[in-house]
Amino acid sequence: MVDNCRLDEIIDKTVETVGESREQIFEIGEKSRLEYHTLERELQEVRLKVAKVIEKTDRTQLHARFARNRLAEVSKDFERYTSEEVRSAYEQANDYQVQLAVLQQEEQQLRERRDHIERRLLNLKDTMERSEQLASQMSVVYNFLSSDLKQVNEVLAEAKEKQAFGLQIIEAQEEERKRLSREIHDGPAQMMANVMLRSELIERIYNEKGIEEALNEIRDVRKMVKNSLAEVRRIIYDLRPMALDDLGLIPTLDKYLKTFEEHSQVAVDFRHFGREKRLDQKFEIALFRLVQESVQNAYKHAQPKEIQVKIEIKPTKVIMIIKDDGKGFDTSSKKEGSFGLIGMKERVHMLKGQITIQSKVNVGTVVLIDIPFSSIG
Repeated sequence: MVDNCRLDEIIDKTVETVGESREQIFEIGEKSRLEYHTLERELQEVRLKVAKVIEKTDRTQLHARFARNRLAEVSKDFERYTSEEVRSAYEQANDYQVQLAVLQQEEQQLRERRDHIERRLLNLKDTMERSEQLASQMSVVYNFLSSDLKQVNEVLAEAKEKQAFGLQIIEAQEEERKRLSREIHDGPAQMMANVMLRSELIERIYNEKGIEEALNEIRDVRKMVKNSLAEVRRIIYDLRPMALDDLGLIPTLDKYLKTFEEHSQVAVDFRHFGREKRLDQKFEIALFRLVQESVQNAYKHAQPKEIQVKIEIKPTKVIMIIKDDGKGFDTSSKKEGSFGLIGMKERVHMLKGQITIQSKVNVGTVVLIDIPFSSIG
């Protein structure tokens, strides 16, 4: 009888301790949640500031370019201008350069602050999730001890659901790794293999055909290395477009396509229709990457003179059309199954959308993508 009383005391004390610990964990979670909401508001403000600074930097860059051109014109034909005009041209170019440097520094500081807040939010989110998980586990223990194992079956069911959810996450990660490995294998890896083969031929060419032919071979190898480096940088950039968080889909696409046009020397006609609004973050990333992959595929394989990109945001879905005037391909041949197109089809399939690819040799290619908003919750 004494033993039973002692056991009851131990159980009661354990239940009391578990209850107190559960309350403390709950308080930690609530404090983290309050800080999380405060930082969320600050993050929105910082993102707005970043967007404004980016816009102002773009305008200043344009003015600075005009000022430099003006200064170059004055310097080239110095005698036609008065000393006051020369001084004004120099000062204006210098002022814009200083303004640009200040804006770039401000943008960098804002981005660093934004990144710091995002990291802090991730840590807080992790703390909240852990506290919720711990509080849940403590509740399980508390109820287990105080209600004579009534919720054991529910606990087991929840554990199975968490295990299944974890397996889904692992599967999604493996699919993304597979897609990335395909891109690397289809691009930089093959280029670098070709560089290795070509580099082994240089000494033989030098011995057989002389220095001039060897130098030509070295120049070709240098171009291949340059292209490989550009491809690696593109893949790295593809992992996460930073401006997407700050500006949204349409401004980011506009900015990206202008940069693409400048570097590739391929004319790009970008048009968007419908209401320009922020979409779900995962949705924006997916749409951005689909456009990105389409124009990169056209540039790498079709040698187009012009690429047209059209996007229409409707109330229930998004329609995108990417058209090029390149050399096209036979859609019945195996080329349609290249890694780039396979990756796009897989991504559209994950979004529960539809993709249609029409192409004719020496005419061009049209990619039509139709994705419903309901595909991402």
